[in-house]
Amino acid sequence: MKKYKNTIFYVTLIGTLLVVMYWVIHLGAQLQSQEMLHGEKISQGAWQDFKSTLLHSLQHPLAILLAQIVTIIIAARIMGWICIKIKQPVVIGEMLAGIILGPSLLGLYFPEFSHTLFPVESLSNLQFLSQIGLILFMFIIGMELDLNVLRNKAHDAVVISHASIVIPFTLGISLAYFLYLYHPPANVEFLSYSLFIGISMSITAFPVLARIVQERGLQKSKLGSMAITCAAADDITAWCILAVVIAIVKAGDFASALYTIALAIAYVLLMIKIVRPFLMRVGEVKGTREGLNKPVVAIFFIVLLLSAYATEVIGIHALFGAFMAGAIMPESSRFRTAFIEKIEDVSTLLLLPLFFVYTGLRTQIGLLNDPQLWMITIVIILVAVIGKFAGSALAARFVGQSWKDSLSIGALMNTRGLMELIVLNIGYDLGVLSAELFSMMVVMALITTFMTGPSLDLINYLYRPKKRSLQEEIQNKSKFKILLSFAKSNTGISLLHLADALTLKSKNTAEITALHIEPSNELHHYEVETQEQDSFREIKQVAQDLEQPIQTIFKISSDIDSEIVQTSNEQSQDLLLLGVSESIYEGSLLGRFLDFTSRIINPEKLFHTVTNAESPFATFDRNQQINAKVNAMVGILIDKNFVKARRVIVPILLKNDEFLCALVQRLIHHSDAQVMVWDFDQILRTHESFREKLRQLEQLVPNHLTILEEKNLDVDLWTQQDLMLISLPCWHKIVNKKMDWLHLTPSTLLLADRKK
Repeated sequence: MKKYKNTIFYVTLIGTLLVVMYWVIHLGAQLQSQEMLHGEKISQGAWQDFKSTLLHSLQHPLAILLAQIVTIIIAARIMGWICIKIKQPVVIGEMLAGIILGPSLLGLYFPEFSHTLFPVESLSNLQFLSQIGLILFMFIIGMELDLNVLRNKAHDAVVISHASIVIPFTLGISLAYFLYLYHPPANVEFLSYSLFIGISMSITAFPVLARIVQERGLQKSKLGSMAITCAAADDITAWCILAVVIAIVKAGDFASALYTIALAIAYVLLMIKIVRPFLMRVGEVKGTREGLNKPVVAIFFIVLLLSAYATEVIGIHALFGAFMAGAIMPESSRFRTAFIEKIEDVSTLLLLPLFFVYTGLRTQIGLLNDPQLWMITIVIILVAVIGKFAGSALAARFVGQSWKDSLSIGALMNTRGLMELIVLNIGYDLGVLSAELFSMMVVMALITTFMTGPSLDLINYLYRPKKRSLQEEIQNKSKFKILLSFAKSNTGISLLHLADALTLKSKNTAEITALHIEPSNELHHYEVETQEQDSFREIKQVAQDLEQPIQTIFKISSDIDSEIVQTSNEQSQDLLLLGVSESIYEGSLLGRFLDFTSRIINPEKLFHTVTNAESPFATFDRNQQINAKVNAMVGILIDKNFVKARRVIVPILLKNDEFLCALVQRLIHHSDAQVMVWDFDQILRTHESFREKLRQLEQLVPNHLTILEEKNLDVDLWTQQDLMLISLPCWHKIVNKKMDWLHLTPSTLLLADRKK
């Protein structure tokens, strides 16, 4: 009876309460007067009522906004992925996604769908959300500025930075004269018009520049350090100038704007002299990740919002206040990293794409339907490139930089990206820029950002280093070179143990390199050095314990697959070792779908693979894509706490597995491994050269190599193995056959032969 006690109580309680509710509702229905019933809507039938309700729900402002956000994020991620594949910044893809969803493409060819997804009355909601995203983003940009770097390298950086502002600003004002002369805007004074054209030509996208410097591995170089410093100084100067320009535009003339400028100066002094010391003290006490509790985070958010509110009221735009609030935050990199992590994903992944699409909805490429307008667009692009690229390069050369570094600084400073769109939208909102000119400027922002990568590649090609001497090439080829690429330290340690097992007795003629690549969208320039130290700390300690010399390479990339391939091929590696980690998506139909979409939308995640061999969805597709492009032999380690290769089993199913002999010989020679070659499909009987290689090896080391031809092996024999060595095609074959010994496998090294 005790077994059913809870069930009886549950059924009795629920049943009684349902009867009470029904009785009360029945009594309440009798209270309705006939007059109330007369006003009710006549039912059109259950199906028609359902369709009417569904249609009404689809047209609700919240439903439309959510549909817009989902569409925008998917479009931005897909276009960002495409740009990564063609070696372009993600921001280019996000900008293009905005234009594609706007009237220039979607509205032009699918006007009904565009109107349904982006009705005019919904754009105000999109605008306000995008402005919140911009405020958070500008706050992050302010926090990313390292003011200590500016102090240490102020002289050269200020010269280059200010030259890169003044020269394009002057050219922009000159261009504005001709634009105003032939295409005068309605109800806009020339002063306001020229100042906005000037500042539009002068902007550099600091975050995009920093990402490019990281991805090209320039952050430790003199060039990278100088470029980031110049961009930081450029950002501060340009936003201060923009605040003055906005004040003049809103006031109408310079004399009236002086009051606004004076108030803005008072605001800046208040933030630097009073608010900043207070925040520094809070950062000292609560600057750790654990110390950033909700009350402390609330303090910083209140400062951000009050600062943005103050500058909006003063008349120099809320974005300047957000930028200023970020710049005065505590300078500790640990604090800034911890705080940025709390807001970055929401601002950059959720809210910021809304701004790109809102800009795209305003951009009407179709308005440029006259050859003369396209000629003006070309002139605007030329003036922007000449002013920024040439101005920065000449100034850098003047302060003593080499021609290569000077041209590279010019190419980097010519990057405009998102910052340009922010300025253009402000000008459009203030009525300074017409719809046609706004579209021209957006095209200029896209092209100048797009050309940064190719420009740097061209400069590097023109100033490429001399080829290594023949003696260096011979010395380099005499070593057995292993590159191990890892994402997590424990994976890297297992790969190091494996590399050590292959080179233990010939460390002088071997070269082991550990490669760690961080996704560029997950690391800020000021934390690169700390992250590099953290990434290699454990693996260096293990290498020291093993007395195994290793080299380390730390890179930042938005396309990790390509970076691994490039690094391996450039260094002429003999063996590339990769790790495989378990997929978070395995186990459900939805999960497998998400795994597929994540590989499209988030390609920087290299190790989205499944290690469960019995699953029909087990895949090593991404590692195979790497293998298809790498010149070295590729090994994929499925790690089960691998430490030493004392006992190794090598299943043979294909005649092409002959290339495994080289690694078998290495394991025997360097680790004194006991190797069992399991020919359970009798491949060796028909493949003479393969059989002969193994017999020669067996004669050389008779106590270390055994060839078995049994169909099945004892369970105890499997559990004694440290490592299974198997070719990648052979692995796929046994996975498809679902052989019953798969669950017994030890740590497994899947190998693909060197590309012929």
